[in-house]
Amino acid sequence: MTFKSKHIRLFSPATVANVSCGFDVLGFCLDSVGDEMLVKTSSEKGIRITKIEGFDLPYETERNVAGVAALALYEDAKPEIGFEIEIYKHIKPGSGIGSSAASAAGSVFALNQLLGNPYNLTELTAFAMKGEAIASQCEHADNIAPALFGGFTLVKSIAPLKVLELPTPNALYAVVLHPQIEIKTSESRAILPKTVALNHAITQWSNVGSLVHALHTNDYDLLSSSLNDVIVEPYRSKLIPHFDAVKLAAIEAGALGCGISGSGPSIFSLCKGEASANQVKEQIQNKYASTGIEFELHLSKINAEGVKIIDN
Repeated sequence: MTFKSKHIRLFSPATVANVSCGFDVLGFCLDSVGDEMLVKTSSEKGIRITKIEGFDLPYETERNVAGVAALALYEDAKPEIGFEIEIYKHIKPGSGIGSSAASAAGSVFALNQLLGNPYNLTELTAFAMKGEAIASQCEHADNIAPALFGGFTLVKSIAPLKVLELPTPNALYAVVLHPQIEIKTSESRAILPKTVALNHAITQWSNVGSLVHALHTNDYDLLSSSLNDVIVEPYRSKLIPHFDAVKLAAIEAGALGCGISGSGPSIFSLCKGEASANQVKEQIQNKYASTGIEFELHLSKINAEGVKIIDN
């Protein structure tokens, strides 16, 4: 019998992790920025990266985030076919908006679809975490979970893996500033304190609980007062040029809150309504244009779907 290849083309979204108070557990999914991936079945067994556009990334399967994630699923499924992966990278590595997570989530989502969906989203998240660990030297799911589940997610635990899907208020928009500098996740983790003061810990978990409640009740005022990070932001913000000025500009323009996206250097602002988001975007644009640092600005509704199939 002649082998007939199948394929799937998908959009794998950028994500914002931590969401101020939720270090390593909270994240949300963006709708206007992400990678495209094309995955094809092959009669030759194994996982191969056959094309990469956008950024200089390794073709070796065992060194590529998408390849390692796909291998984790492949070795568990043990199919009688292979897969070829093409990556059209639009999210800059080291940008702080889930570049590696988009690659990992996209590859396992595609393989699962082509194999007839034998795995659920939690299982796919676990496979994708193997790839994410290549980029950050540890397995974490706060970018991968929203990329796969969509919307807001909370990672309750890693072992066993438990992801909670949180509701997204309809009027919520995100503005993301991406200064064109690179901060590696491993480096930004290295500067964090090993212990924290009890009063800071109490404030932080109070904010996480309040933020989750605000999402469930569409309480934008409570959401705004909860977007406060007293543990991580004071350290990581020092790595991001003009962070304090951007945050002040965003809040003055009407943002609900503003914080570091993932490990940085990207800075996110959450806003109520598209008009408010446009005002915040314009204010940040004006503020950062004077710094001499090249940057990109994204305005996005929260993506409630996660990875999207473009063609199959």
